[in-house]
Amino acid sequence: MDRLERIVTLHRLLKQSRYPIAQQRLSEELGCSRATVYRDIAYLRDALGAPIESDAEQSGFAYARGEADTFELPGLWLSSEELHALLAVQQLLTRTSPGLLTSSLAPLRNRIEKLLANQTTQKQWPLERIRVIGSGVREVDEAAFRNVATAVLERQKLRFRYRARTSDQDTLRMVSPQRLTRYRDNWYLDAFDHEREALRSFALDRIREVTILEDRATDLPEAELDAHLGGGYGIFSGPAKAWATIVFSERAARWVADEHWHSRQEGRRLTDGRYELRVPYSNARELMMDVLRYGPDAEITAPPALREEIKILLGLALSGYKSATI
Repeated sequence: MDRLERIVTLHRLLKQSRYPIAQQRLSEELGCSRATVYRDIAYLRDALGAPIESDAEQSGFAYARGEADTFELPGLWLSSEELHALLAVQQLLTRTSPGLLTSSLAPLRNRIEKLLANQTTQKQWPLERIRVIGSGVREVDEAAFRNVATAVLERQKLRFRYRARTSDQDTLRMVSPQRLTRYRDNWYLDAFDHEREALRSFALDRIREVTILEDRATDLPEAELDAHLGGGYGIFSGPAKAWATIVFSERAARWVADEHWHSRQEGRRLTDGRYELRVPYSNARELMMDVLRYGPDAEITAPPALREEIKILLGLALSGYKSATI
């Protein structure tokens, strides 16, 4: 551990501890000698202004009461592990949203790499060692993303054109943005639509001609947002209309039991080794697609209407394979 990381670690140890920390423990935590601990203590106190107090009885050190919560190291102090984590996050965004905020993140990436170079002798970082595979990623206009993100954080109303997939028609929307949501490798805007007077979720890849308005956004209570946007299954908003029961084979049970399908899901092992999962839903489309990916290892048992709907869907899919091979 070099001096920079020792100072950061020392600061965090003192900040988190309610009682004086013995010099012996500091030596062990920092991996250095007694003399080095005292030199680092002196630097932290005299050069950086840390409110360090010594405890003669325990031969230890602590931050002064009342100042520990407010004192922070000046500038940007990150350990190598934290800088590596930031590079991994940057790589995650780059790989899952190609081109999105690339120009904005470039200076940050350069700054992180310089900080790493100052702390170690390695100059190049093999980011290809971090492998991120996106699934069904849709391209988002960078300018639109910037404006939407700004409006969400600055709490300003938005006006934009939205082309819905169901109708493939453009509509002009004026909304109060509530949340920016990342769901299954794609971005969505949860907002209050003023013309329709209702909460809606908009796919960012369908948003164009975004204008940030001067009017302040209408803020809805968190509880209302959670109830409306998180009540049903998946990205489809609205309160849950029913609960679906899905039974998985013994073979699939070992994976499904560890999966998160919904915040209110209920699951239990059946006596024959199968797994029963219950989830609420408002729109069954996404739920059925998730069930279908398990093929013969998943069966919707309730409610009867949903069971019949997926039977019809399977029948239509099968009919396509009954025709002559092209």
